[in-house]
Amino acid sequence: MDVWSAEISQAVTLTLALAAVTTATLLVIGTPLAWWLARSKGWWTEIVASVVALPLVLPPTVLGFYLLVLLGPDGPGGRIASLWGGRTLAFTFEGLVIGSVVYSMPFVVQPIRNAFTAMGERPLEVAATLRASPWHAFWTIAVPLARPGLLTGAVLGFAHTVGEFGLVLMIGGNIPGRTKVLSVAIFDYVEASRWREASLLAGGMVIFAFAVILTMTLIDRRSARAAS
Repeated sequence: MDVWSAEISQAVTLTLALAAVTTATLLVIGTPLAWWLARSKGWWTEIVASVVALPLVLPPTVLGFYLLVLLGPDGPGGRIASLWGGRTLAFTFEGLVIGSVVYSMPFVVQPIRNAFTAMGERPLEVAATLRASPWHAFWTIAVPLARPGLLTGAVLGFAHTVGEFGLVLMIGGNIPGRTKVLSVAIFDYVEASRWREASLLAGGMVIFAFAVILTMTLIDRRSARAAS
């Protein structure tokens, strides 16, 4: 019997779609947030940064529990879902995206913030003397200079979303074609003693993890060469 099945294809497709949507959303949200965190001098800056970093230390089940409450029928997610006739955002793809954005945010925001901080003030001061608007300077100077941080954040955000388990199981469950991502599928196969399928997916995740580490190393090496 062929190990690769339609069920595995569904899980792979759903995982890649979730990671792609989550990463794109995080870049849109995280880039201006990282810029603000890098530039702001207010006392509340590190409070906001600490809130963003909470998923790094919170157990996924704890974060998943609170997200489940917020996305459920009695929370804001239920009221949002009612706009199109739904009852809840929990156990839906949209709910997984929201949870993944929250859970992976520090992995995207922190590298971008570090890149903006390392850039220093000089490039923006030069832009100001040339009468460039802050908006123009951000897009034509800050973003290109922070490109390694943006690439690092995108790779880490994508990889972290692909590998997350506890949170997606809490808020998404195990619904084939809707919320059953790769990590949940591996857990499901192990529980059912379907070792061939579990080995196939686990081996693929190992190869993926190696590719991510190699990509990160190459990005860092290229950044070091550019800086020198």
